[in-house]
Amino acid sequence: MNDLKKIASEPRVERTTPWILRGVLAMFVVLAALLGYALFLLGPTGKTAEVRIPRGAGASAVGKIMEDAGLVRSASLFALYLRFSNRDKALKPGFYRLEGKGLRAVAVELTDTSSPLTVKITIPEGWRASQIAQRLSDNKLDGAKFLELVNHPPLDLRPPESKGPTLEGFLFPATYEFGLDATPEEIIQTMTRRMAQEFSDQAKAALKKLNLSIQDWITLASIVQAEAGNSSERPAIAGIFLNRLDAGMPLQADPTVAYGLDKRLPELDRAVGDFQKDTPYNSYLRRGLPPGAIGNPGEDALNAVLEPKRTNAKGQPYLYFLHAQGRLFLNVDFQGHLRDTAKYYH
Repeated sequence: MNDLKKIASEPRVERTTPWILRGVLAMFVVLAALLGYALFLLGPTGKTAEVRIPRGAGASAVGKIMEDAGLVRSASLFALYLRFSNRDKALKPGFYRLEGKGLRAVAVELTDTSSPLTVKITIPEGWRASQIAQRLSDNKLDGAKFLELVNHPPLDLRPPESKGPTLEGFLFPATYEFGLDATPEEIIQTMTRRMAQEFSDQAKAALKKLNLSIQDWITLASIVQAEAGNSSERPAIAGIFLNRLDAGMPLQADPTVAYGLDKRLPELDRAVGDFQKDTPYNSYLRRGLPPGAIGNPGEDALNAVLEPKRTNAKGQPYLYFLHAQGRLFLNVDFQGHLRDTAKYYH
């Protein structure tokens, strides 16, 4: 009896049931799996890619772009992080070259450290719009659309000084840096605005004395650019063309004929009648300036028209020039031109 009382008075030890232990273990396994999966989603992908962030793209759109490029594993998680960290407000449009170093690292690189990819493009003086378009295409920009807009410019792209059939001549030759997402419209506006910097009050005053409009100036400068072998020749060639315009003579500039036929200058062929083909740009058959520029003149050619060399020491106007033996020969009459041609050209 005493033993029974002793047993009854001892505290009861409850045993933990097996199903509770299994439940706790399962919970830890699930949590570990979720943590591992989260770390997997947040972790590096090992991919490198070039991506384009469109204008106005928000966190969700950028997240999808990153996932599609293999830079992150979860578009939703990436978008959530951008919003949570307020980095969605720092997104900039453009092309980027990024590495999948982890979700946070990609977000930081995209919004803090990386800049949109750009390309530097040099446009030589005198190039035609078609040549510029090809260079743009060679640098992953939309050269075809650029050329279409230059040849058929809408009113919002046409500078007020442009009176020609196209924007040829108003695309200032220089070195530009464009984003890889630059639109043809933006490229044209950049180049025409740079050309507009040349339209100073001093230039306009000089043009008034020459009785030239800005369109005339650019057109004539483009011809001077194409005819001159170097910068030292340009003032004299500009002077000769100005004198011919004043005298009512045809300009007789080979580069205008080539432009009208969509040929390069070396491709012109008298034997097949190139100089007898009537186009608006044939300055042998038509007097005055052609309807527009034949290329895009640089600052040097523009200045040559404003400061031309028009006369010899006796004050006689130059009307003819000849390139021969690496030199430029000037004459005030056709007889002198013929003598120099016979003496130096053959």
